[in-house]
Amino acid sequence: MKIIEPHIHMYSRTTDDYEAMYAAGIRGCVEPSFWLGANRRYAGTFFDYFMLILEFETTRAMRFGIEHYAAVSFNPKEAENTKLVDEVLEGIGEYLDHPRCVALGEIGFNNITDNEEYAFKKQLEIAKARDMLVIVHLPHFNKPEGIARTIRCIREVGMDETKIYLDHNTEETIETALAETKCYCGMTVYPISKLNPQRVSEIIKQVGSERMIVSGSADWGVSDPLALVKVVDYMRTDGHDEQTIQRLVFANADAYYRQCPKWQPNLDMKPIDPHEFQR
Repeated sequence: MKIIEPHIHMYSRTTDDYEAMYAAGIRGCVEPSFWLGANRRYAGTFFDYFMLILEFETTRAMRFGIEHYAAVSFNPKEAENTKLVDEVLEGIGEYLDHPRCVALGEIGFNNITDNEEYAFKKQLEIAKARDMLVIVHLPHFNKPEGIARTIRCIREVGMDETKIYLDHNTEETIETALAETKCYCGMTVYPISKLNPQRVSEIIKQVGSERMIVSGSADWGVSDPLALVKVVDYMRTDGHDEQTIQRLVFANADAYYRQCPKWQPNLDMKPIDPHEFQR
């Protein structure tokens, strides 16, 4: 089974991770912008990072047989600095135009503050004006409040909800996300925090697999670039049919990103002999 990893921070992963992902069937991925472990102080550091995930990381992934795209944005974890938000968004256009940028994201709420809302809505407005896909980050705490405020912001800006990938849902939010929006609805699997394969399986039994996407995210913390493989293995033993599993780890993500004309992945690439790599 081919797998698309629709939300993964490969900047924080090793080449061994790429090799393991390919061996396990992962053939495509999307890397949204995220926090780098310390708040950035200058707009230029954001722009350098955007180029890294759009170009270097794409090349690194292709060496291991994986098609890599990215999404760029001002991540909510740093959004309290509204002056820097404005500086970065003033210059973000050329990175959103990049042929490897398939969405604006991830944006949304972290601590559910007014400054985060300011950055969120400004970026939703940019996405709406450009008719772009958007990856939205639901907060890890106070999720019911977070999703309610997220939906309100989306509606106030007037975004096309079918172009939104509303990620980091749990049992607290998934019914609201599906019933009250037309968004694609994401779940994130981590070894300790967030969801595990068992919880994903139970959620799918309750709500079905339409518009549902699962990802590993795999950032600096305790995380797993093979999380989707473990979801597939568990769901097979838990009574789900192959069509449901395939929809969850491939077809829905592919359908979502195919709304962007730049999403034209070659999922039949082969890894390059490491001896042939050029620096």
